[in-house]
Amino acid sequence: MAKVKVGLVQMSCNADKQQNLNKAVEKIKEAASKGAQIVCLQELFTSLYFCDVEDYGNFRLAEPVPGPSTDILSRVAKELGVVIIASLFEKRAEGLYHNTTAVLDADGSYLGKYRKMHIPDDPAYYEKFYFTPGDLGYKVFKTKFATIGVLICWDQWYPEGARITSLMGAEILFYPTAIGWATTQDEATNKEQYNAWQTIQRSHAVANGVHVVSVNRVGLEQNGAMQFWGGSFISNPFGTLDYLAAHDREEVHVQELDLSKTDTYRTHWPFLRDRRIDSYAPITKRYIDDEA
Repeated sequence: MAKVKVGLVQMSCNADKQQNLNKAVEKIKEAASKGAQIVCLQELFTSLYFCDVEDYGNFRLAEPVPGPSTDILSRVAKELGVVIIASLFEKRAEGLYHNTTAVLDADGSYLGKYRKMHIPDDPAYYEKFYFTPGDLGYKVFKTKFATIGVLICWDQWYPEGARITSLMGAEILFYPTAIGWATTQDEATNKEQYNAWQTIQRSHAVANGVHVVSVNRVGLEQNGAMQFWGGSFISNPFGTLDYLAAHDREEVHVQELDLSKTDTYRTHWPFLRDRRIDSYAPITKRYIDDEA
């Protein structure tokens, strides 16, 4: 399809998993009522962002993927005729967990999942305690409306993931995300951090000639210590913002994307044509020096 309408759901969460899931379903329905064909939810939308602490009790939030949440969302996808991108805490086996996004097609079928490849470990983002790095590689999903790529939050900072997913045929890159500011932080630092986050993702759109859809959560969490900064956005293949969400409120937005622009941008600015793939072998090294 040359044109597709994508919906993004930027919402706040609470400690009740079922309430969050119910809220997400209502917002998917709202997006569908506005014409959305593909709806993307934020990272780990069924809970508060629990990785601010290393707490063994939080593993109880996890579930199989596919599993109970995808079963519910599959029925919603079929009922509404929409594709749903759903970020979940996956329990793969006893003691083995992933940060995973499932993709459900417009007929309710489960197309598969992507497991987050890059796992951070920073103050208030202790994800290595919970998540095993993804082992499925980078993925694209051929949905009814478009071939899409899904990457997750910390993956946003890595051009390699965006490049590989685009080279696999993704027409749109979706990034479910959970990122925010410490409320003790100064405004200048807040602005610098947000601008870096947005800029790196818009650069993926430019380098690969694809649309990028980034969906973040919003609201105060961690007993008021963390303000998730919202700021979800949609970038066209040349980095222009087609949509920018607020930092301080929930939003359900639907935007029509013209996927034919990919060919236009890629022919006028032929970055893929001019790639010197014969010269890139050193990229697989940790650092280029005299050590092995």
